[in-house]
Amino acid sequence: MAPVRHLPRPARPRMVEATFLPGLGRFLADEIQGLLPQVRPRPVPGRDDALRFPYAGPLSRLRSLRTAVAVFTVLGFGVARPGSLLHADHLRRIATAVEEAADRDRPARSLRIEAAGRDSIAFRRLGAELARVTGLAFDPAGGDLVLRFHRSPTAEAGWDVLVRASTRPLSARPWRVADYPGAVNATIAAAMARLVPARSGDRVLNLMCGSGTLLIERLLAGPARIAVGVDVADAALAACRANLDAAGVRADLLRADVAAPDLLARRRFEVILADPPWGTRCGDHGSNEAVYDAMLRTAGRLVTPAGRFAVLTHEVKLMERLLVRHERRWHAGSVHRVFQKGHHPRIYLLEPVNDRTRGDRP
Repeated sequence: MAPVRHLPRPARPRMVEATFLPGLGRFLADEIQGLLPQVRPRPVPGRDDALRFPYAGPLSRLRSLRTAVAVFTVLGFGVARPGSLLHADHLRRIATAVEEAADRDRPARSLRIEAAGRDSIAFRRLGAELARVTGLAFDPAGGDLVLRFHRSPTAEAGWDVLVRASTRPLSARPWRVADYPGAVNATIAAAMARLVPARSGDRVLNLMCGSGTLLIERLLAGPARIAVGVDVADAALAACRANLDAAGVRADLLRADVAAPDLLARRRFEVILADPPWGTRCGDHGSNEAVYDAMLRTAGRLVTPAGRFAVLTHEVKLMERLLVRHERRWHAGSVHRVFQKGHHPRIYLLEPVNDRTRGDRP
């Protein structure tokens, strides 16, 4: 069978699966419906990290999803075992999906299989045959294009083949050219940006900005009147500047301690964002109380009466204790739990306590 190239897009909708970090499903569903108003994404049975929906448009459009980890085309096969997928018709169908999923900006050169038992003879044969019909090299460890094989969660019998619609995960942002310890996952940052909907007149402040993930995701969501990133570390500010430039967005960067009493004196911000240290990769539990206390005091001084303060932290007990201490300053409008690589951080959307928010409190 010759390699498949430049096949026409099918007229009928394909099934698509979008994966996300557990806890961000609502954010992704809202984003999908904002992009595709007629679509109603549904959870995948038995999963807490995936949504499925029919879609007939170009897959390139789905690569704009910012709260998705990855997007896959889903192919269902009524076969009892993976080895049966070696049939020529099945291989041709998978090869067609690979061609349709091709990312013209980042073309794949190789493929790999993700499946339970992927080192078995059956999957190695599948990899070799798919390499032959697609023209991509089979690289079991580091292939660019991911194909997932697993039993169908929606059919009594059969296997699903999922073809990723991007060479890299969508969560691996192309603008991240400089890293810094403790950088937040970009899909979580995108969800936080959705909690503070972008308005062009907003003044945006990112306390303890690190390499700039929160700041960049907010600025990519929409324009702002001004944007400021603050960090005490020169290395963090250098990484933030490099990433801002790569993302094509602008912000003023300031080297300062969040506890400085004169920080940004007389300035006010409608949106404040922070990802304070968790005491794992950066910071330590012993000193975090003083850092968090200073953060809440400073943000309370700088926020406008109708502003919002979005905070991501794994120091949940500390945050809850300090919110009681600062109950005259901050009201938790909403709290969202996220699961990421063994951590269970929470996103707090805080509102300043004033006559408007005081009426909403129990």
